[in-house]
Amino acid sequence: MPVTIDLSGSVAVVTGGTRGVGAGIARALLEAGAEVVTCARRPPDQPVEAAGRTARFLPVDLRDPAAVTEFFDRVRADHGRLDVLVNNAGGTPFRMLDEGGAARQARVVELNLVAPLTASLAAYEVMRHQPGGGSIVMIGSVSGTRPSPGSAAYGAAKAGLDNLARSMAVEWAPLVRVNTLVPGMVRTELSQLHYGDEDGVASVGRTVPLGRLAEPSDIGDACVFLASDRAAYVTGASLLVHGGGERPAFLDAASVNH
Repeated sequence: MPVTIDLSGSVAVVTGGTRGVGAGIARALLEAGAEVVTCARRPPDQPVEAAGRTARFLPVDLRDPAAVTEFFDRVRADHGRLDVLVNNAGGTPFRMLDEGGAARQARVVELNLVAPLTASLAAYEVMRHQPGGGSIVMIGSVSGTRPSPGSAAYGAAKAGLDNLARSMAVEWAPLVRVNTLVPGMVRTELSQLHYGDEDGVASVGRTVPLGRLAEPSDIGDACVFLASDRAAYVTGASLLVHGGGERPAFLDAASVNH
């Protein structure tokens, strides 16, 4: 018998779920049968669809605690419950630490660490009153586990997000599970800004042991697992979805071939 994950009847929120990795997560949840609500400050250029179904979009500024509380109250009022929150919204421009001052770096931390905390607190207020609780998935980054020149504040925020999730998992057990999914490099519609043309994307992909960048669907499938009962005993964990990570530089620098 094939192993399937059926999220029919569940309600999932994906922050920043309108494009890129977030849209891939939303599509995977739709394919698994969940009702999906995406949110961002601006509506998507086109609806996020999969399996003949469409994700609902609601606008919200995740840096506004009152607006976030109102958003989750509306989700509960309209859909009756909230089973899954995927804290995907985030990002950063490339900026060295000595460029722009501390205030700009602090805004990166606000978006990538404080906003997920705000959303998680609001979601918890819904989930903790449900018999089945819920599942929260933080979207971290390998930038939080290694030096990240040009995105240091982002890396620090993602490292903090992982630690925050571990503490949440302990405080909110057993009703609400909290885990971190840690992607590596992902191919999206913005890949050319980071890696160049198709040849550049392919070249970067060859640095990954599995030989390619992740697709948004790879991240989405991992989220579906963490959201589901198949992960019922998984909480406070960090799941690396990075294709084996980065090949150590010393292997290419060494003069001895293996």
